[in-house]
Amino acid sequence: MISKEKVISKIDSRFLKGICHRGLHNSCYTENGINAFNNAINNDMAFEYDVHLTLDNEVVICHDSDLYRVTGKKGIIEELTLKEIKDNYRLHDGSEIPTLKEVIDLNNGRVPMVCEIKTRNGNGFKIAKQVFEILKPLDRRMIKIISFDPNPLFKFKGFQRELLVCEKRKYMFMFRHFFEGVDLEYTLCKRKKIQRFSKKYFVNVYTIESIDDYEMVRPYTSTVTFQLCDRFQIIKRQQEKYPNLK
Repeated sequence: MISKEKVISKIDSRFLKGICHRGLHNSCYTENGINAFNNAINNDMAFEYDVHLTLDNEVVICHDSDLYRVTGKKGIIEELTLKEIKDNYRLHDGSEIPTLKEVIDLNNGRVPMVCEIKTRNGNGFKIAKQVFEILKPLDRRMIKIISFDPNPLFKFKGFQRELLVCEKRKYMFMFRHFFEGVDLEYTLCKRKKIQRFSKKYFVNVYTIESIDDYEMVRPYTSTVTFQLCDRFQIIKRQQEKYPNLK
């Protein structure tokens, strides 16, 4: 594991302003959709998205394997082809389920992105291979790779890789030293072990939904992933932490 300072020197500084969780979504723009990502891009904000592998080995973006929550129609991504998804499902804002390639084309290198790899039924190696081939040509300062499953992260040596750790699986923190950083559920910042760790190493905290939550984790995090709260206050406080951050 490398030092926090070295990580910061290797990544695009806009990651430090805060990261829009599943795009800059709101009541009009559905999470993980083209409209939410375009909103983040237009506001010069880094954004996070979640990737799944379809039945025909295409990489699509959605948080859940089950499409019901964001489309109102049941269907498991890993059991459907890309054509079936495109033909039969729409997000609540009317847009299509995007592919990873479509989002990369939309962004066109304008803002940094965080790619969360979602595995299912042991497909970690397959999805990591597909995602790596898509992301390989991009500027690695602009990309972070995160996952709750450590296995796909090993494929992405040379990228900024962060192991996701939540309260329910806090034992996964034991694998932190294999990667360049960790991405922690915000409540874990109450733990002394985490607080000590954050002094030396790069820590992202998710998912901040209020300024009070942000203030609680601020001393123990390098940056935060947030949604549905005042991003301007987060940016302002992050700029106070990093005076050279624009």
